[in-house]
Amino acid sequence: MSAFHREKVLSVRHWTDTLFSFTATRNSGFRFLNGQFAMIGLEIDGRPLLRAYSMASANHEESLEFFSIKVADGPLTSRLQRIKEGDTILVGRKATGTLITDNLISGKRLLLLSTGTGLAPFASLIKDPEVYERFETIVLVHGCRQVSELAYGEQLVARLREDELFGELLQDKLIYYPTVTREPFRNRGRITDLIASNQLFDDIGLAPLDIDSDRIMMCGSPAMLEELRDMLGARGFAEGNHSEPGHFVIEKAFVER
Repeated sequence: MSAFHREKVLSVRHWTDTLFSFTATRNSGFRFLNGQFAMIGLEIDGRPLLRAYSMASANHEESLEFFSIKVADGPLTSRLQRIKEGDTILVGRKATGTLITDNLISGKRLLLLSTGTGLAPFASLIKDPEVYERFETIVLVHGCRQVSELAYGEQLVARLREDELFGELLQDKLIYYPTVTREPFRNRGRITDLIASNQLFDDIGLAPLDIDSDRIMMCGSPAMLEELRDMLGARGFAEGNHSEPGHFVIEKAFVER
């Protein structure tokens, strides 16, 4: 297990029947960039059982936080959802991932587009002061099926708005846009449709998508990522990576099991 740090679970919170978050200790040698993920999991019968999880905590925080789905028959999540304070988890020593600002060319507005637990890397990024220095406006979009699934993101943003350090930054720069698809809510619809119709931009009172000023990060369901990539590609947006920055970046490591 030398490839992993053994960390102790500090807290667990179950948000819905299908979503939970947890915090754990952080080894002083574990370094990551906001927006990255690591392999985490449990030791089962002497062997590691792992999946890729984005850090929902920022790299300046002392503990680690993760946001996860529950899958009844998932090899890992069926077990991980039962963890409790004091239990041990495994955290890979190396963090990686494409959702870092260095993979984007310069722009004025940053769109963070997420569905479900794809919100996690953006929970980390909106706690990064450098993001607010680099972009004039940050729009955090979180799409879920039901209103109850928005709770983690809603409370995260509410806490940051009250924070001494981030409160003023968020007031001036962060726009939070939650949307649901299966229940009545103030914002309704799939993220792709809301962008294509300009409804998202009308709702927040800002100009439509603009290749000259907009930079985009995406994390969520494979269907959403594929649709958005096609949509952006048709509008001339180029995908960025570690080799060459672009107009948008996608995180493909998404926990579904």
